[in-house]
Amino acid sequence: MNMEQVCLACQKTFQGRIDKKYCCDDCRFTANNLKRRESAEAKIIASVNSTLRKNRSILKSLNPEGKTTVWKEYLVLQGFDFRYHTHQFQTRQGNLYYFCYEYGYLLLAEDKVLIVNWQPYMGTK
Repeated sequence: MNMEQVCLACQKTFQGRIDKKYCCDDCRFTANNLKRRESAEAKIIASVNSTLRKNRSILKSLNPEGKTTVWKEYLVLQGFDFRYHTHQFQTRQGNLYYFCYEYGYLLLAEDKVLIVNWQPYMGTK
């Protein structure tokens, strides 16, 4: 049975089967490609968020006292990914701290890393 329906892609009305969603193949292709693209973007965002959560968890577990120094290699062995962080803080002396939410780190000489917690004097995140 043919019914008048509205195309989900272009919003035009068309005649067709009750289960038909699109008025033509072009609209169907466009809608399906858009769904695929959005799905790929969602996977990328989920992957980055997962990495940030893992980085934060590693920093938190290694820093129960609020400030500690570890070897960079140890962070890498734990699965830490230095490419991802949420924000940065630069001190007056020019040191650049990288933060994963409220836990941050400063790359030191000799492949060491200073891990710190966000402090009120650093301002708002």
